[in-house]
Amino acid sequence: MPRTVVALLLAASLAGAASADPFAHPSGEWREYHRDWLASCPDAIIEDAPDYYGYSCFASTGSAELNRASLPAYKLTLIRNRLDGALDVAVTVAADGVTVDESRDLVLSFGGEAPMRLAFGSALETRFNTVNQYFVSDPETRDRLLTLMKDRNAVTLHVPVSGGDTREVRLSLRGVLASLDFMSTYARRVTQY
Repeated sequence: MPRTVVALLLAASLAGAASADPFAHPSGEWREYHRDWLASCPDAIIEDAPDYYGYSCFASTGSAELNRASLPAYKLTLIRNRLDGALDVAVTVAADGVTVDESRDLVLSFGGEAPMRLAFGSALETRFNTVNQYFVSDPETRDRLLTLMKDRNAVTLHVPVSGGDTREVRLSLRGVLASLDFMSTYARRVTQY
């Protein structure tokens, strides 16, 4: 088979996979993969839920490094509040044997941009009784971060850990725009709304 025919067949199959309809996951969520991101909207909205899962859609990408639970050791997550449409950004550090040094900044590096330095306690905060998921608390910083995430292919997290060390983790941003579209589209597609 000529190479051009093989290339066209491959492109057609990839295009079909990229535009696949969302699927109902057994956990009660609508999910869709967008390149390196997984977007999800639970099939119910629980307005008085104690955490964002009950009333939000979310999308995330994770590191190739896994922890003992076979989950990504580092994650970057977008969260859309289904009640008011607000967007949140969170970084999760779940690596085994790692303690985040919150006295130093988390640094996000995008190619061609000055690194973003986020201080724990002021620019980053924990919510919902979590100890390892850090939400970007400043709206201006969050908006700037979202703009960069939409425009770039990858980000490198420089996570300060105890002992003065820093873990560098490269995360893909391929799929951010499609994940945001999915969350907007499916945010209200539940029976009570």
